[in-house]
Amino acid sequence: MVAAPEAPAMGASLPDTFPRLLLQHARVRGDRPAMREKDLGIWQSWNWAQVADEVAAMACGLAELGFKRGDRLAIIGDNRPRLYWAMCAAQTLGGIPVPLYQDAVAQEMVFVLQDADIKIAIVEDQEQVDKLLEVRDQCPALQHILYDEPRGLRHYTQTFLHGLDEVLAMGRIHNKNQPDFIDQEIALGKTDDVSVILYTSGTTGKPKGVCQSHHAFIAAARGGIEVDRLVADGNILSYLPMAWVGDHLFSYAQAMVAGFTVNCPESGETVMIDMREIGPSYYFAPPRVFENLLTQVMIRMEDAGHIKRSMFHFFMAVAKRCGAEILDGKPVGFKDGLLYALGNLLVFGPLRNVLGMSRIRVAYTAGAAIGPDLFKFYRSIGVNLKQFYGQTETCAAVCLQPDSQIKFDSVGPPMPNVEVKIAASGEILVNGPMLLKEYYKRPDATAESIDADGYFHTGDAGFFDNDGHLKIIDRAKDVGKLAGGAMFAPNYLENKLKFFPHIKEAVCFGHDRDMVCAFINIDIGAVGNWAERRGIAYAGYTDLTAKPEVYSLIQECIEQVNADLAADAMVADTQVHRFLILHKELDPDDDELTRTRKVRRGFVAEKYAVLVEALYTGKTSQFIETLVRFEDGRTGNVSADLQIRELKTFAKGAA
Repeated sequence: MVAAPEAPAMGASLPDTFPRLLLQHARVRGDRPAMREKDLGIWQSWNWAQVADEVAAMACGLAELGFKRGDRLAIIGDNRPRLYWAMCAAQTLGGIPVPLYQDAVAQEMVFVLQDADIKIAIVEDQEQVDKLLEVRDQCPALQHILYDEPRGLRHYTQTFLHGLDEVLAMGRIHNKNQPDFIDQEIALGKTDDVSVILYTSGTTGKPKGVCQSHHAFIAAARGGIEVDRLVADGNILSYLPMAWVGDHLFSYAQAMVAGFTVNCPESGETVMIDMREIGPSYYFAPPRVFENLLTQVMIRMEDAGHIKRSMFHFFMAVAKRCGAEILDGKPVGFKDGLLYALGNLLVFGPLRNVLGMSRIRVAYTAGAAIGPDLFKFYRSIGVNLKQFYGQTETCAAVCLQPDSQIKFDSVGPPMPNVEVKIAASGEILVNGPMLLKEYYKRPDATAESIDADGYFHTGDAGFFDNDGHLKIIDRAKDVGKLAGGAMFAPNYLENKLKFFPHIKEAVCFGHDRDMVCAFINIDIGAVGNWAERRGIAYAGYTDLTAKPEVYSLIQECIEQVNADLAADAMVADTQVHRFLILHKELDPDDDELTRTRKVRRGFVAEKYAVLVEALYTGKTSQFIETLVRFEDGRTGNVSADLQIRELKTFAKGAA
């Protein structure tokens, strides 16, 4: 596939800020769709010329409210066209958008609102307005709150509250009276200006505001576009949090550079339906989303009739044997090729269609390590899934797997214009145009993370293989050793465990210990379905986790992982010896996970220290009572007497 004729060639003459990129798209492909949104079951569409007009009106409206160069604009809500336009509107005026996680509770938002000195906040709806009203007294810099969806806000009388329709109308009058204003403001913008502040997930402490320039994100976007030949006639489904660097790269930066269409689903609950309707050509999801999709597939297969279930497992065995090689264009035996073609007709094609992946040219996963078995599954059914590697501080762009060079245990070679080297300690160091400008108001952290040679210290441990592909072991701080000296990489083990549809989350312990033990969170959907089909009654999550049958199910899964680990000499000593099933799901609202669903390992170990101790002192059960926080701010307690089970382990070299 080649780029559309009007797409500009990669070169130095390309616009160097996002507002200038928007103006160029409005000129060269003004009538092509830029954004779509599903509202009340109907897809609404805006072309590039209309988007440029809306952004100009919003920028003028913000200017009327006193927003000026250098000010910070908070953006809070689900993926909505107007919220993406708000980013560009702020940048048009030389301001800085600061997206926040929409599912954060009010008190979590206070830190970012205060730290970034937010002057104006644009939010999606009443839910987000209420959160800001709850904490506004703690945020003295916050002058105005603008909302997109007016439903439920009719009787809110605060003078600092404004509907976006009102602001846009005000902006259009301003634009009419000062027609040169927007062009002048855009002309003042510099490519090295900060284009966005994205806050880190705060896995080990308070989040840090990562200041990224226009130049950095545009360079990162062009690198990915160059490797995978992303073109203007493609489209993407935008459903991941706008505050996450991955969404900002794909749904904003790459869309602005390449000119493809961004589609916003109606709600989080309709993502799969909307994805099937759109049929995106590019798709991006963290491993947990691919895990959930696979879990749903396996649940449906368990409910299917005997013939359909047998056919599925037969052809999946064929796919596992040769599917990835066929996708990469490598030769396979005649029999396997014929069986795979039949499987594609009867199983793989319908499965991709159910998943909304029929038209995908390239799919990406990042944000955490993906289990090799999960990665192989998608590639074996014909989805061109690739891993890439990056962080908030690198615009999510460091390494990317090129076509036909896919390895299940690597993240590919460095992207164009990116330098990667491995420190003597094993830490991955990165340099290139996509590096952060600074941490906002944290010169100490900036100096600590970027060395004298300009290399950013990622905090990840890894190495290059013989083909120049980077392999990630784990977070450098998390890689430890067992008491016997064997390397202990908890994330590697956890990803192998989470391949099973019945296991939603796992936390492994073992550093400086004589064996590895694990906490398990079950997947309530998969295990609940499994239990119901066997006539096992349960009253809720905590009750289900205590069932002996569920413990036996999870034990079988972990012992399969142990058998797999035993076959690999490097990790054979890290087989799991004991485990328990937690009585509650790990939750961001309880500070056990970050908003990007990464485990706060140190916090979990400290919070559940009594359970860790029970695992390592030979106990067969342990009582625990835990405080939980509900979405509406209320708190409660959940208690249980947790079973602890021994696991079968295997001799090194055995399979």
